[in-house]
Amino acid sequence: MEFNNEGRASDIQDRRGGGGGGGGRRAGLSLGGLVVVGIIALLLRRNPLEVISAVERQQGQSSTQRTGPAPSPGPRNDEERAAERLVRQATTDIQDFWSAALPRMTNGQAQFRRTQLVLFADETRSACGAAEAATGPFYCPADQLVYIDLAFYADLARRFRAPGDFAQAYVLAHEFGHHLQFTLGIEPAVRRAQRANRALENALSVKLELQADCLAGVWGASAAQRGLLRPGDVEEGMNAAAAIGDDRIARMAGRRASPERFTHGSSQERVAWFRRGMTAGNIMACDTFGNGTLRP
Repeated sequence: MEFNNEGRASDIQDRRGGGGGGGGRRAGLSLGGLVVVGIIALLLRRNPLEVISAVERQQGQSSTQRTGPAPSPGPRNDEERAAERLVRQATTDIQDFWSAALPRMTNGQAQFRRTQLVLFADETRSACGAAEAATGPFYCPADQLVYIDLAFYADLARRFRAPGDFAQAYVLAHEFGHHLQFTLGIEPAVRRAQRANRALENALSVKLELQADCLAGVWGASAAQRGLLRPGDVEEGMNAAAAIGDDRIARMAGRRASPERFTHGSSQERVAWFRRGMTAGNIMACDTFGNGTLRP
């Protein structure tokens, strides 16, 4: 993937080395550890990635407090240095795209509100709670910021076997899709619906996540039209969408995939909605709720 910008400094909030907490590298989970994660996630009805974060934090907490170095003030290795450049470029490109496209796609009824991506090392705080590398990139609606520790991309490439710059960009586009959902009132509407009917909580979460995948695809379609993609990039994005499906994560944790417990959608669903956005290039193709309003 080749961007034609170097990224706006104002789009990034860099907290690395800023005392956000954490320090030190976390230990990876073994296969046995993934099995434990699967059991805990099943019992608590939580996203396995969130449980991985909690388990790994507990594993490294005492040694980190005794001997862990201060958080890195910047990239910790060449791999992260390359990832940082892409993240800065992608963050600006994604937001530039939605700033121009959203009014057009909604006949002037909606405007995209620019936000920031928070770069952190190991751990920081968000208005939604602790943010850690093992949690993966996420969007916090309480402060309307996107968070990422660049170490996540090593996990994406190695643990989930989804390498590539467009795979990395897809992950960011998905999170900024959540910000777009917040801007359009979709995310708050889903949360209200979940509180009103707890039995539909997981199903609504899946629809919200699949819609963010579709919105990532809409941006991806624009990137392709503007000549930013290279051969193989689309396949990288599809592979990343498949890699983080709930069913695949369940199998990695050694447990049976239970669709009623999904929170993000199956690999097949995630790929299908990402592809749908890429094909249509318009947010109106992203009606995962099936009622023509893009929201429940």
